[in-house]
Amino acid sequence: MEEHFRKLEQIYLDAPYNQHLYDDNSIEISAGRAVIQTRVSPRHFHGGGNMHGSCYFRLLDDAAYFAVNSLIDDAMIYTVSFHVHLIRPVGEGIIIAEGEVRHKGNNRLIAESTIYNMDDKVVAFGTGEFMKSPVPLENIRGYIDDKQG
Repeated sequence: MEEHFRKLEQIYLDAPYNQHLYDDNSIEISAGRAVIQTRVSPRHFHGGGNMHGSCYFRLLDDAAYFAVNSLIDDAMIYTVSFHVHLIRPVGEGIIIAEGEVRHKGNNRLIAESTIYNMDDKVVAFGTGEFMKSPVPLENIRGYIDDKQG
């Protein structure tokens, strides 16, 4: 399973969206769990000078998503629904999103995720529902070394 986790981490890090949006981005995946760390900068801000809600959503979804995909070793998954609670604003600095699987059924999985600021305070949390897709992991760039996607 460790190899599966490392390959999922590479998929995340290779995603063009992540390379474009985030700085100092890292991810660590284990069985049923994913932790993402990133640096918030002014390019993530809305007009009020704090991180835009879309960034909260993206990090919460990614942490929960990869926690779920850690348990599925033959296909990518889909996010079916995701509910977000924004607790407090985030300015510049490092934030950490932690995702964990809460339920694994026959065709649906539920995961929760939480974002913490540098003071270890919760800034947002969410719950998502996920399902297995028909897309084999071996077709995803980064999962198989020689695939170009």
